[in-house]
Amino acid sequence: MNKLLILPVLLFLAFISSAFVVSEGQSGIVMQFSKVKRDAEGKPVVYPAGLHFKVPMIDSVRIMDTRIQTLDDQADRFVTSEKKDLIIDSYVKWQIEDLAVYYLATGGNKMQAEALLKRKINNGLRNEIGSHTIKEIVSGKRGEVMETALKRMARSSELGIKVVDVRIKKINLPDEVSNSVYKRMRAERQAVAREHRSQGQEKSEVIRANIDRKVSIMLAQANKSSLEVRGEGDAQSSKIYADSYSQDTDFFAFLRSMKAYEKSFSGKDDVMVLSPDSEFFKFMNSKG
Repeated sequence: MNKLLILPVLLFLAFISSAFVVSEGQSGIVMQFSKVKRDAEGKPVVYPAGLHFKVPMIDSVRIMDTRIQTLDDQADRFVTSEKKDLIIDSYVKWQIEDLAVYYLATGGNKMQAEALLKRKINNGLRNEIGSHTIKEIVSGKRGEVMETALKRMARSSELGIKVVDVRIKKINLPDEVSNSVYKRMRAERQAVAREHRSQGQEKSEVIRANIDRKVSIMLAQANKSSLEVRGEGDAQSSKIYADSYSQDTDFFAFLRSMKAYEKSFSGKDDVMVLSPDSEFFKFMNSKG
């Protein structure tokens, strides 16, 4: 009875030790005596997601994530063609392409793979950025720089990795350079502001002078017109007086004398020292 139970147990243990499962998004390779198991054509045998079997005690399985990974590390310092430093923060999308090469190059360690990949990508970016100016990198040629770097690193055959995408997230100047640049920019903006203020002041003075000139001309013309009107009125008044006086000289002489009397004696304290036979008293002395 015990012998009948031993056989199923042995079979179950053999199944457990030989079966392995590869999860979705992963792939596996089998190592035989520390060598990658290969097929008849010499290509590494890759096990996709699912249930698989290996030879117990001889084969060992290495399962690796074959999904697209993101390498997003700290920003690095690069030098442009102008010998100016830039702090560039970038990220890389990569994926395992050859499991056997990847395992032999990195031991299947993702951190080791990213360290090697980052070094390779930084060298490629350094060469690209070193052949361009700051203006080109920041403006229109930024995409071209990334595209060229991606083409150069699209396949990292020595690591078994395929670079899917390389992107620059942020470009900054070093702190010591940023401060001097900000000071220079501030001085330039202040100089421009002073120039605009002086130009505005100059224009305001010109406008004010033009307005003052127009006002002076308008006032002069108004005074001229008023003097002309007043002169014409005085002339018409004189003409009317002259015409009226010529019609009856005695009457207007009498009328003017009466007005002179009225104005001369309008005040109580008015005093006049005149001779009684003066011409001023002609109408007072007259009996007619």
